[in-house]
Amino acid sequence: MSYHLIIGDKLYSSWSLRGALALELAGASYTEELIKLNQPDTRERLLKHSPTAKVPLLKTEHGTIADSLAIAEYLAEQFPAAGLWPKDIAARAQARSACAQMHSGFFALRANMPFDVSRDAALSPMPPEVQADIERMLALWGECRAASSEAGPFLFGRASLVDAFFAPIAVRLRTYRVQLPAIDSAYVDTIYQWPAFKAWHTAGLEEVVR
Repeated sequence: MSYHLIIGDKLYSSWSLRGALALELAGASYTEELIKLNQPDTRERLLKHSPTAKVPLLKTEHGTIADSLAIAEYLAEQFPAAGLWPKDIAARAQARSACAQMHSGFFALRANMPFDVSRDAALSPMPPEVQADIERMLALWGECRAASSEAGPFLFGRASLVDAFFAPIAVRLRTYRVQLPAIDSAYVDTIYQWPAFKAWHTAGLEEVVR
């Protein structure tokens, strides 16, 4: 079937990006509806689709799925041949752990470094709690690489749901000009060269002039 993805602004909505990248990884056919955030009618429009009034939302034959992690797991079940998670059991376990940690943590980083694909300025001064989140993030990326059983430029070799979840972090690290070790800088470059992300990034930048 065709899926219908409801998202927020591509310029600002990091969670929507995760949902879109998951669909691209699955190779699913889908339509897209953008509801601008922070508008007087935003909540009213979102409530027509889900009581969460949040994005992303994925409309499917099995109902409307809210939350990017739930969307990711649903797509992994519906498209097993796409290999959205690593094949190796240990690698897959680490991949799920990494996504869950991203999903439920790193609050200082998120609060102090809002997602904006058009930004190009360092955060100054850098709060110590944000620096701690960044250091933990880079350590987590290292844990993913160590658990990978496949070679390649993404965290588990080839592109997977883990990269969909960490793509918004790569954006934050680049747009806030965070100095990174060479291996992590190369990973950010990999995300920026990922065709699925490049399409989103281009569309987000186009929203700036609208």
